[in-house]
Amino acid sequence: MLQLMLHAHPRIALPPETRFLLAAYQKRAEFGDLGDPAKRRELGQFIVESSQFEDLGLDPEKTVEAIVAGPPTLGSAFGIVFRMYSERFGKARWGDKRPLYLRHLPTILRLFPDAQIINIMRDGRDCVASLKETPWKPSEFDTLIDYWAKSADASLLAQRRYPKDVYHQVRYEDLVADPEPHLRRLCDFLEEDFDPAMTAPNKLASVAVPEYKTWHTLTHQAPTTERIASWRSRLTDDEVRKCEAVFGDLLARFGYEPSIPIARSAKMRADAELLAKHRLGPAKQAARNLWTQIRSSEQAEPPVAARLTTRQVR
Repeated sequence: MLQLMLHAHPRIALPPETRFLLAAYQKRAEFGDLGDPAKRRELGQFIVESSQFEDLGLDPEKTVEAIVAGPPTLGSAFGIVFRMYSERFGKARWGDKRPLYLRHLPTILRLFPDAQIINIMRDGRDCVASLKETPWKPSEFDTLIDYWAKSADASLLAQRRYPKDVYHQVRYEDLVADPEPHLRRLCDFLEEDFDPAMTAPNKLASVAVPEYKTWHTLTHQAPTTERIASWRSRLTDDEVRKCEAVFGDLLARFGYEPSIPIARSAKMRADAELLAKHRLGPAKQAARNLWTQIRSSEQAEPPVAARLTTRQVR
């Protein structure tokens, strides 16, 4: 929904979810020196052959040739793809959307030094209920709980780490209840003028949401508050108890009220053990990011930042 709201802006294009960015970043050593056009071609082939690339509606050959002709950095190759998508709609600004990026923000900002991060927060119980109904859901219910908990922790970390002109957060519940004021604040963050079209994202769903993504069917409808607290009918009492035991005070920190008093029963303590497990996630990720930076410095890794805007050239 938020992707479509942004895509409805006359100057902004946000594509359907892609899968190549983090995968290619992790394999960057295998692509070698991108100063070599042959290596850029290899990277371009990897991108156009990646899962869901065809959702962008771009010509694979033209995309590869644009990457070969572009600046010799990983971020530039990614940015060229997103820029080509924005050019399909005659728009000046481009971006990308994927929930997993929230846990890899240092990487995103390394690739795009002038990136602005927008995060949408939703009640963890509703998120778990929605994920539970997707065709690609994991077999373990605990995995769904852990996913939101880690993302919530990453949100808190981002709020502390990044300045207000880099990171902006909005709550789903506030956005659907009264879209315009929150979208106006979002446009202020982006230094763009608000456009009323942003309040009707459903008008673009047929253009920017692939038909096979049946779990996004509701994007074809106008924003509604009907899905707020829908976990009450979509989760069992036991599932709610497990969610709230693991989430601990995270719900309250984002303004959501627990429905079940936390009782210190043996069962609740067992569920809460998951909390300790995932709470280490952001710290571990931060340590991995620091270690990666140290190794990159020691090994004189080539720059990866995009060179497509004046502020990205660093």
